[in-house]
Formats: sequence, C-alpha cells, structure tokens
Amino acid sequence: MTNSVAAQVVQERFTLIDSGAEAQAASFPTEVKAGLTACPKRLPCRFFYDHEGSLLFEVICQLPEYYLMRAEWEILEERAAELASQFPEGAILIELGSGSAAKTRILIEAFLRQSGRLRYVPADISRSMLEESARALLADHPGLEILAIAGEYHEALARLQEDADRRKLILWLGSNVGNFDRAEATQFLRQVRERMSGQDRLLVGIDLRKDRRVLEPAYDDAQGVTARFNRNILARINCELGGQFDLSAFLHRALYNEEAGRIEMYLVSAIRQTVRIDGLDLEVPFELGETIHTEYSYKYSLAEIEELATASLFRVERQWLDSGRRFSVNLLAPAE
Repeated sequence: MTNSVAAQVVQERFTLIDSGAEAQAASFPTEVKAGLTACPKRLPCRFFYDHEGSLLFEVICQLPEYYLMRAEWEILEERAAELASQFPEGAILIELGSGSAAKTRILIEAFLRQSGRLRYVPADISRSMLEESARALLADHPGLEILAIAGEYHEALARLQEDADRRKLILWLGSNVGNFDRAEATQFLRQVRERMSGQDRLLVGIDLRKDRRVLEPAYDDAQGVTARFNRNILARINCELGGQFDLSAFLHRALYNEEAGRIEMYLVSAIRQTVRIDGLDLEVPFELGETIHTEYSYKYSLAEIEELATASLFRVERQWLDSGRRFSVNLLAPAE
C-alpha cells in the first residue's frame, strides 16, 4: 500500500468535531480579565493546555518525581485484559481529557485483541494533541475508528446517549478529578451518571493522600519543567492577548495543604510590578510576593473515594492500587 493510499485509509477512520475551540477562545480573555482583577488573583487551570502547555505536560508525565503516570500505567497494564473481557464486541471507549492517549493505548490494544474492532471517542481541549495522538493510534491499529472531540468535557458527555444499544466504558484518567473541588467533583460525576445506561461503566484514576515529601516534588520538580508549565499560562496571555508579562518575574510555588487534602499551585510575583495586557486594555498591579492561583489538585483517601462514588450515585465495583499504594484506578457502576 502506498503512503498516499495508507493516509487515505487512516483518514476514513478518523472524524474530528471541533466543538470547543471557538468557545474557549472567546472565554479566554473574559476569564483572564475576571481572574486578574479578582482578589486574590486566579487563572483557570484548563487554560494551561494550549499546544505548548500540552507538550510540557507530556514531559512532566515522564519526570522521576511525577509518580502518577507510572503508577496508573502499572495498574492499567496489569488489569487491561480483565477490563476488556467485561465488555462485549461493539463496545465504545470514551475518554474525557485524553491528552496524548499514551496510557489509553494499553486499554485500546486490550479491546482490539478481544474483538478486533473498536470505536474510540477521545475528548480534549487541545485540537493539535487530538490530531497527533489519533494519527499515531490509527496508523498502528487498522481495527480502530476514532471520533475525536476538540472541546470541554460537556461536549463528550453529549455523546454518551448516542448508540444507546452499545455498552460504553468512559475513561477519566490521570487524576483529572483532582482539579475539581470535592463538591464540584460530585456534581460533575452526577452529570456523567445521568447520561449513562445501567450497563455502562466509568473508569476513574484518583491520586491518593500521602506524605508531602512525595507530593510536593511531583508538582515542583528539580528540572523546573512544572515551573515552565505553570508560567506558560502567562506566555499564552502574552501571545494571544498582547500581555507584557516578564516570565522571569514570577516564581512557581506548589504546596500541599494537608487539611484540605490538595496540592495548591501559584505564580508568585518576585517584584512589585504592573503588567499591561493590551488586548484587554488592562493594567494589572502586583505587590512583591502577591500570588496568582493556577491549580488545585485534590487527593483522596480510600474512604473518600467511596464517599464520592456514593454521593455521585455510583458504586465502586472494582478498585485497584499500584504496588506502592500511591494511586487508585476505580471502576464505577451506576448505583441501583
């Protein structure tokens, strides 16, 4: 098969719905202005993931301090065949926040070994990351069909009630649930539950509470990649909104709030300064040491996972931990 014919065959198995790029582009200036004029200042973590931010996050996932990727990978490699065996031929794999889909390959390959064909529906706010990961997956797996959704989670949720006669496994991996506070996580999971049939299942990766000596380095690595990732949101404001942020004038801070059970990430002004953002016709003053909150990452105990499932109208059907008991992968079934 020639390269051009192969490319055409791959393209026939790939559909991209760009339902969120325009909406996100429209909301970015509004939310930046609201966040930088608030007290205390804040920027939503979903805006980390432009193309550069998505690439930086993939680097973070390979860092020695960032145990989450390796721990979840270990569980999926061990349990993928078992998971796939619970679903009949024709099942659909839907993923919320797919990123590079590196871990998802493990599950995709397990499903394909079982039935030979699979529809995969990844959703991510980075169109470029979706396109890159889809091309790689389709080239490697002739039995795979991909319907990719460039947008936010609610765009993918709308697809859950399509093909009602086919069982679905919804993936929410990487401890993305941790970016929601506990009430928001319950609310979101209820929205997922409302769109699932009784035969569908939700697979959720959830990071566990642990010592700050493990957690803080995972979000403040020695090579400074996470710091670059955090500051990239300022670079994005510079690029897209005409900002004049000096990235070197902001420090990265990550700390574990043990009582709240969450990592807190901030950008800290290293000097007293005023930053102009031309596209917003805005000048933003900063005192020395003033912070911009950029991310929370909530951690859970096993009891808290049970509580979250129950409050969201699920039950924990199966739960697996990695060998270091640092991370959990949870198969949730709709409660009766």
